Amino acid sequence: MAPEGAPALVLAVPGVPSAATRGLAEEVVSIARSELPGLDARIGYLDGDDDNEFPTLRSVLARAAEERTARYEQAVAAGVEGVSEPDGPVAVVVPLLAGPDSALLRQIRQSVMDSRVAAELTDALGPHPLLAEALHVRLSEAGLARADRARLFTVATAADGIILASVGGEEAVQAAGITGMLLAARLAVPVMAAALDQEGSISSVAEQLRSAGSQQLALAPYLVGPEIDAALLTAAAEEAGCAAAEPLGAYPAIGKLALAKYTTALGIAPQQPQGTPVR
Repeated sequence: MAPEGAPALVLAVPGVPSAATRGLAEEVVSIARSELPGLDARIGYLDGDDDNEFPTLRSVLARAAEERTARYEQAVAAGVEGVSEPDGPVAVVVPLLAGPDSALLRQIRQSVMDSRVAAELTDALGPHPLLAEALHVRLSEAGLARADRARLFTVATAADGIILASVGGEEAVQAAGITGMLLAARLAVPVMAAALDQEGSISSVAEQLRSAGSQQLALAPYLVGPEIDAALLTAAAEEAGCAAAEPLGAYPAIGKLALAKYTTALGIAPQQPQGTPVR
């Protein structure tokens, strides 16, 4: 159970808000709540409009602060013994980003500052072994990787080289490369990270993989989804001349990692998130 009076977990969702984005974010916080019952989990959009559907991160933080103050005042008015004025962070803000994207993280940090609310801001979700698992699953779902190396059957369309596509420039590519090494160990094929937002990065990595002997490439988006226009992924796959898997989306690991960022920021020590065998 979440400690009584614990700060809210606020998921900071980048990109253009949409029904699909909202559904994904709601599924992620639902996973987090299932891992820690009683968790106060909320969703704030970087590019929201403060209506009921897509509230901005700034307004979500302000509302959380108002509600905490109201609970304290009600307890005092009711004569509850031992009640003390709340201190510490109102919320822990967790960016819905697989890897570091300095531009988006600056935007999130600015929204937190503009809210004038005491809130902790965590790093992006990755790199992490659970993200390598999620990438493996997405590739296998697209028929681009075997689901289980221990099985004897092969997938005719399985890739022998993976382009791990990230956004956020060189820092993001380096971070993706760490998860890429874990993915390469799972698939026993070369994996190289490239930047969707750097011209020529995807084609350069595709050429390097082919020069090293890979004949059938696949693009694996190292993205949750909302942070980039889907058309960029389609264009990147065409540029590399290969098929692409789906973004990570609301894979269970995303919710577990968001919660792990929250509990680490607060010094709570629940069981570390565990992966599931790929089948």
